[in-house]
Amino acid sequence: MELSQIIPHIEALIFASDKPLTSAELTELVNTALGFIEDRASLDQVESALEGIKEKYNSEFYAFELKQSGGGWQFLTKPEYHKTVALINADKFIKRLSSAALETLAIIAYKQPITKSEIESIRGVNCDYAVQKLLEKDLVIISGRNEDAVGKPLIYSTSKSFMDYFGINSADELPKINEVLMDEMVRATIVNDSNSETENDHSEEVPTGITVDQENPDVELIEETEIVAIEEVSAEADTTNNTDEPA
Repeated sequence: MELSQIIPHIEALIFASDKPLTSAELTELVNTALGFIEDRASLDQVESALEGIKEKYNSEFYAFELKQSGGGWQFLTKPEYHKTVALINADKFIKRLSSAALETLAIIAYKQPITKSEIESIRGVNCDYAVQKLLEKDLVIISGRNEDAVGKPLIYSTSKSFMDYFGINSADELPKINEVLMDEMVRATIVNDSNSETENDHSEEVPTGITVDQENPDVELIEETEIVAIEEVSAEADTTNNTDEPA
């Protein structure tokens, strides 16, 4: 089957879908759409067609692009047009997660799979409400039970909606904690150097929002840094034509 024959079908499917579509799903849908013909589209052909579509919409003449996000393919507005799109979707972008929900989400994202009691031991407070709100917004899911723990408590993981919203395909693509920590330290150093020129203050500074364990300074997995990482990914998340920002 010629690529020129299946490319329009793939474009239509991705455009009309309210969720990311994988290459395998697209292959099945295209073959179903074209009916029972001997010359069926193969997975390799569909993937080649996707690369062609991706290259096509990378042109500066288009305000959107084809990206693999949330485990599948979808059309996303290019970053330079996000503010423009926000003008007609303002109500979708003014809502934000509470600090408690953001902290809980960061812990789940970096420690998953994790039980609620483990989350609470890290945060030091009850997390019932925060976890419930994240479940309602489909940012986290109940992925099973811890069979080895007393009472076999539920365990939580991030959902496909979480990956779709943050523009990633798996939790492995989240920023590494040590990289975020180093970035924050560099920023703090720049600010410190700037202040020292005007105030002649050479005292050592610690990045805002980061705690340091004086007894164990080599610890890299700092909880506040996880939150910074989630916030940085959130700031760079792509605006889609069918995805609302979590409230």
